[in-house]
Amino acid sequence: MTKAFRTLDDVDVKGKRVLLRVDLNVPTENGRVTDATRIERVASTITEIADKGGKVILLAHFGRPKGGPDEANSLKPVAAAVADIIKRPVAFATDCIGKTADDAIAKMKNGDVLLLENTRFHKGEEKNDPAHVDELAKLGDMYVNDAFSAAHRAHATTEGLARKLPAHAGRAMQKELDALEAALGNPRRPVAAIVGGAKVSTKLELLGNLVNKVDILIIGGGMANTFLFAEGKGIGRSLCEKDLADTARSIVAAAKKAKCRILLPVDANVAKEFKAHAPAHVVDVDHVPEDEMILDIGPKSIAAVEKVLGEIKTLVWNGPFGAFETPPFDAGTVAVARAVAALTKSGKLLSVAGGGDTVAALAEAGVVEDFSYVSTAGGAFLEWLEGKTLPGVAALEPT
Repeated sequence: MTKAFRTLDDVDVKGKRVLLRVDLNVPTENGRVTDATRIERVASTITEIADKGGKVILLAHFGRPKGGPDEANSLKPVAAAVADIIKRPVAFATDCIGKTADDAIAKMKNGDVLLLENTRFHKGEEKNDPAHVDELAKLGDMYVNDAFSAAHRAHATTEGLARKLPAHAGRAMQKELDALEAALGNPRRPVAAIVGGAKVSTKLELLGNLVNKVDILIIGGGMANTFLFAEGKGIGRSLCEKDLADTARSIVAAAKKAKCRILLPVDANVAKEFKAHAPAHVVDVDHVPEDEMILDIGPKSIAAVEKVLGEIKTLVWNGPFGAFETPPFDAGTVAVARAVAALTKSGKLLSVAGGGDTVAALAEAGVVEDFSYVSTAGGAFLEWLEGKTLPGVAALEPT
């Protein structure tokens, strides 16, 4: 997929002012960054451009400001965290356009790194206002997008600039797109998808797209209960969107038509109450007690998923199998995650996972590093899975 647009291999950045869009929307506490994963992902792009003599001008948003400057959403504290990770100084400018930005850029030498203030302090950013894009474009000679996580937004710094200046994908963007292309664009078959999470309603477009893309669709989490209910099974007090039973049946019908096999749980770990270490026991899905709720898949279901994993070449994963934050209902997700990790490490499986809950579950299982690729992109990853065009990616494709 990355062959469709230019990367850093296609450009000489020496002496150039490089507007580099990154995702620095990181969690902070008392002005300190508490999770630097997103900074770590873009560090290699920043250092590569700097080492090649480019002037690195970082563009990023932070929080949800109301279209004007406010201290709580300033990127200033993040500059120190970036400097810490890339092991070189990072200057900071208190605006992302106008004289302030101009003056800061004018002082830069080749190889310097400068972070501009929160792009969302200007209303023109989210509106993708052409006049605002022009102001930003004056600051640079070329544009590099390394923020896949913001690629589903058609904003000035994610889409507008790419139409205005010579545009390239950064290394993190390139890696993400390569992984996604290998997973669904042109995968080695058979390919399976695991879709979990609480609700069918939030993943309708995802399921609709995947049945036409994958050979096996493995459904877990609370949404599996809706499918079991649609089959006429009693699910007790389990989380279930009963009004979506017809929708579940139509997804099953679409899968049949597309020759996509759907795998649902055959047994479940159930309990009377949803709390940590609640007394729980395993039942077949045909025998869920009326006063209990399904909170995880059982051992037969885990074995069935592991059997499928042994038969496939490619896996896409979005959403956990059970209430993984609450032991013992993390067992299904952790067992499957470790099975995927082992097959990936032995070279038998290409595995791509993404989504907040999924990343947290894989981290709990201690296997994030063992997957082929784990996306931290959230909304953009989900929209890509749904088959949608991402404006920030489309803008990088040569016209």
